[in-house]
Formats: sequence, structure tokens, C-alpha cells
Amino acid sequence: MAQTKVMEVPSADPAAGEKHRTISGTPIKPVYGPADADGRSYERDLGDPGQYPYTRGIHPTMYRGRLWTMRQFAGFGTPKETNERFHYLLKQGQTGLSVAFDMPTLMGYDSDHPKSLGEVGREGVAVDQIGDMERLFEGIPLDQVSTSMTINGPAPIIWAMYLVTAERQGVPWSAVRGTLQADILKEYIAQKEWVFPPKPSMRLIADMLVFATRETPLWNSISVSGYHIREAGSTAAQELAFTLADGFAYVEAGMAAGLDVDAFAPRLSFFFNSHIDFFEEIAKFRAARRIWARHLRERYGAKNPRSWTLRFHTQTAGCSLTAQQPENNIVRTAIEALAGVLGGTQSLHTNSMDEVLSLPTEKAVTIALRTQQILAHETGVTNTADPLGGSYFVEALTDRLEQEAEAYFREIDAMGGVLAGIESGYFQREIAEAAFRYQQELERREAYQVGVNVFVEPDAEPTPILHINPKVESEQVASLAAARAKRPAAPVAAALEALRAAAAGTQNLMPPIIEAVRAGASEGEIVESLRSVFGSYRERPVF
Repeated sequence: MAQTKVMEVPSADPAAGEKHRTISGTPIKPVYGPADADGRSYERDLGDPGQYPYTRGIHPTMYRGRLWTMRQFAGFGTPKETNERFHYLLKQGQTGLSVAFDMPTLMGYDSDHPKSLGEVGREGVAVDQIGDMERLFEGIPLDQVSTSMTINGPAPIIWAMYLVTAERQGVPWSAVRGTLQADILKEYIAQKEWVFPPKPSMRLIADMLVFATRETPLWNSISVSGYHIREAGSTAAQELAFTLADGFAYVEAGMAAGLDVDAFAPRLSFFFNSHIDFFEEIAKFRAARRIWARHLRERYGAKNPRSWTLRFHTQTAGCSLTAQQPENNIVRTAIEALAGVLGGTQSLHTNSMDEVLSLPTEKAVTIALRTQQILAHETGVTNTADPLGGSYFVEALTDRLEQEAEAYFREIDAMGGVLAGIESGYFQREIAEAAFRYQQELERREAYQVGVNVFVEPDAEPTPILHINPKVESEQVASLAAARAKRPAAPVAAALEALRAAAAGTQNLMPPIIEAVRAGASEGEIVESLRSVFGSYRERPVF
């Protein structure tokens, strides 16, 4: 008779290797009590939900008044295929769209560029020119949906295509709602998808801020992203501090461009990672609101309470998902989504169980969306605002994360700000060291991942994944060639020359970029026109 192998069960004895601390390394006491609340003032440090400093949430009734936006990230293949997925998700009850672009689009290359070979439509949708954007949103009125677009270096160009698409639908720019990620600083810090050097990139950010403030009052011109900082291996405190430091840099850029802080700060939004350490993540979100409110009011002189309120989108942690036993990822995602909700998010994306293997299948993305719907409609977590407020443990963690973030702000200010830190490799070094420490803990089994270094099951059944047809690339290249053949050449050449002249001067670059899009210029052509003035960037190596 065959013997059943008993799985190894980790010990709860700290002497055996398991340490009582958060995933970021913060030591955790066995119990918290009144002594951990010494010196804390309810009015100064917490406040009621909807009141300064917004630790407990930015709305008095939170989800009783309105649920968070359920916004699943989607994009693959051609614009037509992604448009079909958008329509599918909207029929399933999704309440906002979130566009994933392929790597060539993210890096500013057209689909027929040699560097695009093999990558077209692979990890997002390919968008080369205005016709692609029109196909992407065919049958979706842009005054009736809120759209988030994850695009950074070429953000002004992709946003211009979106605005021209709205224009051609007959939708005024004043009615379009959504968010550009456009957080270029975090690209240099963590994700590495930049197009131009840091200083001209910051000029483009300021130009978008000014243009959005004047022309698109419902649009969030920048979603400041901590998500990718955390995915690169940072701790919760580093994600919190580096993200808010980037946000402060954008506030300063907008003010330097002549804007009153209260004219644009209410339309800044944030994008955070919800990792697997449940209470640490909730505390992180609460600390973020308090820090932002205090700095905007006291440091930057904002007088409008809407400028003090930090609004954020949350995505569950891709880096917590495992290729081993991928069904376990459904559980991880549910826990991380619950942390985002209890932390007071305004918008939520839940990762699919198969995203560590490929772009999600329809079945997997439906389960991920249903996870949010179950949280919203079955669990009762929407009945009261900030239900963990006043917990000795959660409040102590919130205070601790705030203190660690403030220590980072002092370091960053002392070195001359975020750009100086990027150029010196400071952020990259801090994140790399944190990622290395955590990897060592996994390898020493001081931290656990079920199915990876504990409760391992060999010979698991393969998971069905989404396959991108190789024909996508040739079809997209042919579509781009056809669009170029149809457009009049002279207006395109004139628009690109006007853009180069504007880049060499000081005027706002959004109007000439929009004119180039209207004329039919492709993303790659517009990027090359700007690059001829701005140049390229090579990162300083960090070891």
C-alpha cells in the first residue's frame, strides 16, 4: 500500500525561524493596548471620516454613499480585440475602464519599428495612431465612462489621441472623465519605461497639468503611482514615502508653472499596491491620507479642502502571485482587495489568478471582478466607514509608517529632491536592497509563500492561459501602413515641424501634440520629433 506523504507544516515558534513582523520587516508585538495610544489626539491625528486630516477616509459615509469604482485592467492584441474585452467587462458589471498598452506603445515606438518585433499586442493593446484609439473605444461613449490609462513617457501623445477621439464622438473635453498614470518619476525610480530625460519629462508633466486644469476639469492629469515601486521590491514605508515625494514634486512643478495649488491639486490622484500583509496595507493607506492632507495644507498652503484629500486607486499585488498552485492567487487577491476596501480606496483592480503566467483569460478576469462584487454586496464591509479606526494595533502601525515616511522625506530633501535622488541612484538602491532582503528571507524560510517554499505540490496540472495570435503583429503593422497611405503628407510634416519648434521653445506642448494627432501623425513620429530636441536618457548604473 502506497504511503501518503505528509506536507511539512511551518512552526509558529520564532526560534524555528518565523519572526513576528510585517512583510516589510516592522516588528509586531503580541498585543497592543492603551499605552500604544499615548500622545495621539483624535482631532489632530484621526478626525471623523470626511474631515481633516482624513485618516479615516475622505467621505463621511464612505461606501454607504457610493461604492468604489470596479476597474479591471484590460488590453491585448489589436484595438478591436481589446474593444471586445471592454464591452464584455462592462456587461459583467465593471464600472470603469483601465487600458493596458503593449510594450512598444509604452516605450514610444510604432508597431513597425525594429524594436517592436515580437512585442506587438503581447502584454497590452497596440495603439499607433488616432484610428487605433477610435477603434479601441468604438461603441463606448466617452462622456459615459471613466477611463484610466497606464501610460507614462508617451502620456501626452496617448492622451491627445483620447481627446481627439472624444472630439470625433461629439463629446466635449469638459465631459471626459478618467486618469492618466503619467507618473514619470516612478519610471526612473522603479519601472524603467521612460522615453526622454528627466527634466524634459517634467516639462511635459507641467504642460499636461496646465492644459488639464484649463481644458478638462473632470480629468485626473496624473495618477502618482506607488504600485510599481512596490512591485520592484520596496517595503510598505518606501512605497508610501517615495510615492508621496513624487506627488509633492508634481505639486511643486505645477506651482512653478504658474498654477495656484488649489486649481490643480484636487485633480491629482494616486495608485497604490495592496500587498498581502493585511494590516500593514490598511495602515499604509490611512497614513498616506494623513500625510498628504498635512503637507498640502501646511507646506504648500492649499486652502481648498479638496486639495487636502488624497484619492487613490488600488491594485492587488502582482508580485504576491505565484505560478505554483495559481488557484491560491484567488485567495491572495481577495485578502488584498479587502485591505484596499478597509483602507478606503476609491477605485480597485483585482488581479486574475493566471496573471503571473499570461494576460488573463475571460474566466479568470470574471472571477477577479466577482471577487470585488462579493466584497461589495455580500460581506457587509460597506456598512460603516473605517471600521478598524481606533484599533490599537492599526493606529500604531499607521503612526509607525507615517514616522518612517517622514524620515525618508527629510533624507530626500537633504539630497536636493526627487530628481537629485534619481540621478544619484538613491531610490533604486533603497528598493534593490529591500527586495534582496525579502528574497533572502524566502530562501531561508524566514518568510513563507504557500506552494513555493512551503506546502509544495509537485506535478501540478497546467493552467489554461491566454495566447496572443502571432498574426496580431502583422495585422497591426498593415493597419499602420494603410493609415499612413491614406493621410495627406503635407499636414503631417507641417504639424511635426511645428511640434519640434515648440519643443525648442517654452510654449505648452499639448496643443501642438494634439494638432499632430489630428493630422494623422503616429505615436512614434511624434516621439521622434520631441526626441530630436530633448535627446535620450541612460540610467546611472546602481550595484
